[in-house]
Amino acid sequence: MLFSRGFSRLPKASFNRCSKWLLSHRPHPHRQDHHHRHRYFVLSPTHRNGWVFGCREIYSWGSPFLNGVRHQIHQESSSLAEEQLDPFSLVADELSLLADRLRSMVVAEVPKLASAAEYFFKMGVEGKRFRPTVLLLMATALNMPLPRSAPAEVPETLSTELRTRQQCIAEITEMIHVASLLHDDVLDDAEKRRGIGSLNFVMGNKVAVLAGDFLLSRACVALASLKNTEVVSLLATVVEHLVTGETMQMTSTSEQRVSMEYYLQKTYYKTASLISNSCKAIALLSGQTAEVSMLAFEYGKNLGLAFQLIDDVLDFTGTSASLGKGSLSDIRHGIITAPILFAIEEFPQLDAIVKRGLDKPADIDLALDYLGKSHGIQKTRELAAKHANLAAEAIDSLPESDVEDVVRSRRALIDLTQRVITRTK
Repeated sequence: MLFSRGFSRLPKASFNRCSKWLLSHRPHPHRQDHHHRHRYFVLSPTHRNGWVFGCREIYSWGSPFLNGVRHQIHQESSSLAEEQLDPFSLVADELSLLADRLRSMVVAEVPKLASAAEYFFKMGVEGKRFRPTVLLLMATALNMPLPRSAPAEVPETLSTELRTRQQCIAEITEMIHVASLLHDDVLDDAEKRRGIGSLNFVMGNKVAVLAGDFLLSRACVALASLKNTEVVSLLATVVEHLVTGETMQMTSTSEQRVSMEYYLQKTYYKTASLISNSCKAIALLSGQTAEVSMLAFEYGKNLGLAFQLIDDVLDFTGTSASLGKGSLSDIRHGIITAPILFAIEEFPQLDAIVKRGLDKPADIDLALDYLGKSHGIQKTRELAAKHANLAAEAIDSLPESDVEDVVRSRRALIDLTQRVITRTK
């Protein structure tokens, strides 16, 4: 039960304080509390009229005073996790192993292609390795006894073979991610990435495109080795979504450019689809039920959306040094993101400026001026926080487990939702 899992993450002193608080606020013994139904407008994994939007009903504790306890529990558990948990250190040894394997997987016969393919896998420029960290933690978080209906050949504990296959998903995901970065930098004429010159800037557009294609081909070979058609289908869909999202960004009409719905749809395709479907693939490989697999998907989807929303904030508030790439990159390329869309809600006159295309420096300056006077940055952070909370709820909804590694990994996944929305780079 979510309530008991919340208490399990509290230190003893906090648990005692909450217990006393609960006893002093017990509801009347003859009154029955009912679960209230709350609706959240969230992305759905299934298409509806060409979109992946839908309304999912989420049930929370019915009693009003329990809602307060739940908030207190998450606050205290979050601070505890921050003190005791570093999600990246929990999987540091595996991340090092993955980095070595990735470098060996992108070796090519042609020297220039080999140099290009390994460009962002070299030591020192591997990036945050955020996605592999999430996937390795998810693999441990789902290490629990399987229902009797699960296939008999799937072991009840996380075997070495299964862990290796799940590590393979992390490697595939990272190769797809880096390939998308190489292609994006070509399309955006980017000059910097991860604090160094972008590959297209250093070696030219043609080599950068071919290097991206090469990484995707390596990812396909690794994916085929898993011999799981459902997982292959999931990650093939991710590549389709990456292309679809980029095309949506390039071909948007003036009306679509100022549509929050269109922006979130594009963001799901370009960013959240990869992590959500990869999380689901981790669950499928471990033989989990459809319900658990969807919770893994929900976590990845909402974490990915929160991540990109904060990225869009940092494009306005960060520096080139902290971001490892140019700031104000999106708006200078005419790409409209959530902060500007929220600013339009406050200043409708900004709508006409954005629809003109932001081709003129004066229009960009005017848009930034309106953004500075608006609550666009704050509202974007709030939307990111909502998605981070939905991601945390997905982890809280997983079947209970008393296994220490499982509990720790789930706490780390919840901790990551807060790190995503509080990061500065």
